[in-house]
Amino acid sequence: MKVKEVTFSYNQTVEQLKAVSLAVEEGKITTIIGPNGCGKSTLLELMSGHYTPKKGQILLDGKAIQQHSPKELAKRLAVVHQKNDVPFDINVERLVAYGRMPYKRFLHSPSEEDEKWIDWALSITNLQTKRKKKVEELSGGERQRVWIAMALAQKTPILFLDEPTTYLDLYYQFELLELIKKLNREYNMTIVMVLHDMNQAVRYSDWMIVMKNGQVIARGVPEDVITGERIEEIYGVKAIVDYREDSGVYVVPIGPCQRDE
Repeated sequence: MKVKEVTFSYNQTVEQLKAVSLAVEEGKITTIIGPNGCGKSTLLELMSGHYTPKKGQILLDGKAIQQHSPKELAKRLAVVHQKNDVPFDINVERLVAYGRMPYKRFLHSPSEEDEKWIDWALSITNLQTKRKKKVEELSGGERQRVWIAMALAQKTPILFLDEPTTYLDLYYQFELLELIKKLNREYNMTIVMVLHDMNQAVRYSDWMIVMKNGQVIARGVPEDVITGERIEEIYGVKAIVDYREDSGVYVVPIGPCQRDE
């Protein structure tokens, strides 16, 4: 996927994105970071075809994303949003089965192929024993895995995740990130995700994109992108950026920078 000089606004006065360009490399984990309101989630929505750029182009497999039919697009990429409303009284298996909608024919029962991918999605997310439980009865971490399982049932080579660790405690955050890493390393899925935690972004990314005020201001491998100077520039926070052999680059925030009045 390529994003070329994309500009976007929700209204006529404020531009949320300004001439954004980037490329998503196949088979890699790409993470977008930046302060609140910088345009990370908006960019992901544009890349998934939910919005149309005001200017510029987004290309998937060399074709403008708006030229892909909804069903064709749903077979190429799946999206897990930050907030998801759970349909009332639905169980895990039935919700995951919605991921097979791009492949279903009108009024036809689920096929053997559908069942195979539903079972695989439940297995890879470790939800086999929860398949008959109501989604509303699950913990936050389990619910997030259900939404990922539904996306995986779509059988797409590309997976977008918008702040997947939000609202989860530390254990479930790392459990989820390890699952994402497994999907990439073992199943060669191309992952694009938005994260807030810089240490998690560094540890689980092959490539990072840094945004501020609707623009991409840096991109590259985590070790090059994350520096004390850049953190101060983006977040207005002083931080120590160091390296350990057992964990790689890590960030320790110190406190806010003094701002000129």
